[in-house]
Amino acid sequence: MSFLDILRTAVFALRGNWMRSALTSLGVIIGIAAVIIMVSVGQGTQAEIDRQLAGLGAQKLDIGPQGQRAMGGVRMSASSFFTLTEGDIEAIREEIPEVQYVSGSLRGSNQVVFAENNWATSWQGIQPDFLQINGWQIANGAAFEPQQYGGEKVVILGETVRRELFGGGTGIGETVRIGRTNFTVTGTLAPKGMSGFGRDQDDVVMVPLDTARRRLSGMGLPPGSVMDVSLAVADARDLAYVQGEVESLLRQRHRIEPGDADDFQVRNVSQLVATRTQTTRQMSWLLGAVATISLIVGGIGIMNIMLVSVTERIREIGLRLAVGAGPSDVRRQFLAEAMLLSLGGGVLGIAFGIAGALLVGQYNTELPIELNSRVITLAAAFSVATGLFFGYYPARKASQLDPIEALRQ
Repeated sequence: MSFLDILRTAVFALRGNWMRSALTSLGVIIGIAAVIIMVSVGQGTQAEIDRQLAGLGAQKLDIGPQGQRAMGGVRMSASSFFTLTEGDIEAIREEIPEVQYVSGSLRGSNQVVFAENNWATSWQGIQPDFLQINGWQIANGAAFEPQQYGGEKVVILGETVRRELFGGGTGIGETVRIGRTNFTVTGTLAPKGMSGFGRDQDDVVMVPLDTARRRLSGMGLPPGSVMDVSLAVADARDLAYVQGEVESLLRQRHRIEPGDADDFQVRNVSQLVATRTQTTRQMSWLLGAVATISLIVGGIGIMNIMLVSVTERIREIGLRLAVGAGPSDVRRQFLAEAMLLSLGGGVLGIAFGIAGALLVGQYNTELPIELNSRVITLAAAFSVATGLFFGYYPARKASQLDPIEALRQ
């Protein structure tokens, strides 16, 4: 028998009991659809996590004050104490050559006023490398000139603040009031959107560090003090080494004795990347297990129905063998039927899976969806392999029937 004859006969046999064929394929349909939906949601979520981690900076270290201390019997947070200084920043810049950018910063919140518009926002006092370290881009105007970091009253607006104060205008060259001090707008920042923690990253204004210390902090800060230090390395492979060097350097500069606790903490974003990688690996194993179980269940259903079909069609098999069909022809016949069942289930499963993933993304906009053509192709291949694997035993059993005994049925 030719391939087309075998295929035509298999289609005729399955169509004769189409309801049973559809129910037999149901296990494969559900399994393939579930895998596609879960993989699409999983990969979309992973892509979103990657985007958020990229915004944090995978080649970046953040250094801040450590722990809590008591003053007058009142426990105060670590940010209330300024253990880091501009001297620490210069030491890092000069003594650790792997550091590409380093910047200190101060932060706080205040009202920003322009004409009749005002907006409560946070401010950052920054040094020249701050924008490069944190991936900020200038949308309009210009960044601060080197001489402006000496204490000039200039400001760069985040997109949210610009929109609330100036609407459709850029605000470049205008004067805004932050607290009680007037500032000239020199530039606006390109939007970043929401952070992974649900914070509007564009709701911020930036001023030179010295200006923030003198005009906005209102704390009577020690000369040269900073709240946080950020640094970036040129090669991400140097990050762990740089972290160790920074910790050693700061312990030496702060005269911390061996065994004493640090008065600073170093936060490594690459640790988040490592956690994400481990989570992704575990998710891949979970999805693989679900896919395997689903296909095994569907394959067992196909094997069961094919065995029933062999039992019901013993006389037909005997007649085929008696008129000249060989055992290989019978085997190919039943293998074709099993493969059509699994392939049909796979195609329907892929269609339902894609539709389900798109529906999930449409009705739950907070859950990102990312369809992967490789996963869909792999699902189709596995559906065919399932039919061949689980259909082989019934096909072999049918081909080994004795024609005489089969005709007696």
